[in-house]
Amino acid sequence: MHRVVNELTLLCRDIIATTVSLFKIMIPMIILVKVADELGGVTLLGELLEPLMGVLGLPGSMALVWATTMLTNLYAGILVFINTDVTLTVAQITVLSSLLLLSHGLPIEGMISKKAGVPLWSMLLVRVGGGLAFAWLQSAYYLSTATNQHSAKILWQHEPPVYTNHIDWAMGQAENLLSIFVVIAVLITIIRVLKLLKIEHLMALLMMPLLKLLQVSKEAANLAVIGITLGLSYGGGLIINETKKGNLTAKDAIITVLLLNLLHSIIEDTALVLLLGADINMVLWARILFSVFVMAIISQLYTMLANKKTSIELPSNSQ
Repeated sequence: MHRVVNELTLLCRDIIATTVSLFKIMIPMIILVKVADELGGVTLLGELLEPLMGVLGLPGSMALVWATTMLTNLYAGILVFINTDVTLTVAQITVLSSLLLLSHGLPIEGMISKKAGVPLWSMLLVRVGGGLAFAWLQSAYYLSTATNQHSAKILWQHEPPVYTNHIDWAMGQAENLLSIFVVIAVLITIIRVLKLLKIEHLMALLMMPLLKLLQVSKEAANLAVIGITLGLSYGGGLIINETKKGNLTAKDAIITVLLLNLLHSIIEDTALVLLLGADINMVLWARILFSVFVMAIISQLYTMLANKKTSIELPSNSQ
């Protein structure tokens, strides 16, 4: 009985510590993004990004969709898109969807990444640079093969919440945060049960091919599974907590979080863009391959730089 009480106490502490760490980042960023939106920051960013749309074979009006998505979330960007009254081909909607999938919610997810030990500049380089590179590769492919040039069929029927005033908006955000707390509590409980039942070893084995490429620990792989399937906010919050407890090395945290920046919420996010008519082969399978390939390179570079730094420091220490 005493052991059960101790386990429950530790579980509650983990849930509270993870949630507090995450909310300290999310709440200020939610407010800042709301202020920036009302001051016209999203529209201004869209105007600055407009020239890039032509490079990707997209109409200039899609810049506002991307700007909205980067500063807020994928839902908001999609809502802007369906109100632009522009017809895109399957190829174009797939290119746009890939760009949005890799670079959305940057203020909040950027601060979560920073808290986990990832510098903001590297997160932005991976997310924005990776998004542009992935979208451009697809645009070049479709241009050269002339495939998927028929009009995309939009199946989107989501009704977004409408906030008539700031109090309603605040209540809506509070409900979202409560939902996140419940999900985190369930996730941490499941992880604790998996550890007690030794099932996490099976999860690590399933991730072994990815582990070999990225050179991260089994603990990091388990957290990566959560982030890849559910989202960076959940996976990132758990990674922050595990890093504080000393269960993850700096490299484990950085590589795993950067991977999650490129590849997260693959079920929900992929389903959203499929409703716009995107090609699943590109927005899911190609995205997975692209993310793993990019992170394998980054992991190798990280290891090389770390080894070089160690070799430089050793002679000075020996003296």
